[in-house]
Amino acid sequence: MTTLVRSAENDGRETTRLKGKQADQVVVRGGRCAIGLEESAQVSIEITGGRVTNIFDDSSLSPTAVRGCVELDLSGFLIMPGLINAHDHLEFALFPRLADPPYRNYIEWGTDIHNKFPEVIARHHEVPKELRLWWGGIRNLLCGAATVSHHNPLFPELERKEFPVRVIREYGWGHSLALGGDLRAARAATPEGRAFIVHACEGVDDTVREELWGLDRLDLLDADTVLVHGLAIDDEGVALMRNRRASLIVCPSSNQFLFGVLPDLSVLGRIENVALGNDSPLTAQGDLLDEIRFAIRFCNISPQAAYRMVTEVPAAILRLGDGEGSIRVSGVGDLIAVRDTHHDAADKLATLSMSDVEFVMVGGRIQLASEAILERLPLSAREGLEPLAVDETLRWLRAPVKELLGKTEEVLGKGEVKLGDRMVCAPA
Repeated sequence: MTTLVRSAENDGRETTRLKGKQADQVVVRGGRCAIGLEESAQVSIEITGGRVTNIFDDSSLSPTAVRGCVELDLSGFLIMPGLINAHDHLEFALFPRLADPPYRNYIEWGTDIHNKFPEVIARHHEVPKELRLWWGGIRNLLCGAATVSHHNPLFPELERKEFPVRVIREYGWGHSLALGGDLRAARAATPEGRAFIVHACEGVDDTVREELWGLDRLDLLDADTVLVHGLAIDDEGVALMRNRRASLIVCPSSNQFLFGVLPDLSVLGRIENVALGNDSPLTAQGDLLDEIRFAIRFCNISPQAAYRMVTEVPAAILRLGDGEGSIRVSGVGDLIAVRDTHHDAADKLATLSMSDVEFVMVGGRIQLASEAILERLPLSAREGLEPLAVDETLRWLRAPVKELLGKTEEVLGKGEVKLGDRMVCAPA
């Protein structure tokens, strides 16, 4: 099982690393693979060094496996690419929903919760940020999000290879026009050709509606700009976004909770690239899969549109160049598996919840397995996986679950650790 190693960084902070080996080559066989929205095939997928090196017909002979190759039979499962959560605040994964809505804008909301819920906020902040970030990664892993865009400083823990999901590292960001400090300086510090991400138009009043034009006056709207929320963007604003070739990430359940209004995707959908983000449990209804179902039901988008909003579209707007959000040769080995009900990938995704995700691989490394999948894994692939019960669902995760729970319960109390509204605990 997992061995924990302690190491002191230059700043004296104690951090957690997971000790364990990763097979250089993995061959996934037997499952039906989603090649696209409505195309699938019974294939085997060879992954070497974390990348897909071959996709071949199951009936054909596979390339010669190297010594130590892990072969995994996923017969009866539909294999899809790891999802992309285009917007999250990972350190808030343990927080409950906090608000006394409705509000007119995000500034009102932030002021109000600090006035009305200071004890709740202070209590959760007592959990070290390192732990809270790990729970944010686990929250995404459980729902099949292999890649996450974190909207806050890139804390060193997020850059560790042992972190449960891939966190985007090359980007620029500012919080918002009102709370983001010097956005021009933040933009100037953004690596060339990378996304510059900023909250904008989060609310329903003229204050936030004007933010779009304020950003434009600062010359911050162009093809690398990615706005988050955009709830107050109207037809004129959409025309400006299109003219500047800027992109948008929407978070519908957060908007509905705080402001009582949903993003109008019949209007915002005219922006060239619109992705879906999950925000955080502070405001969102649940995890990324919950957000997908919410958007399909209440924002009147098709399952096909929703599928693109968590795969190819965020890959494009976040400038991901390693095949994230797809399954293709030379791309990263990010796979999820759910029981095959003979539906297309988009239609299947529209019905999924966290309890349906039974297998997650990130960069060729098995990060999550259900009990059924665990039984199919060779012993070498099980090393480092620890059990976690989420409500009534048991999953085996490549994470220091026992230690995370123990240290978090020291602050929040036994039986008080939740991801959103889902209770997490060590199984009996």
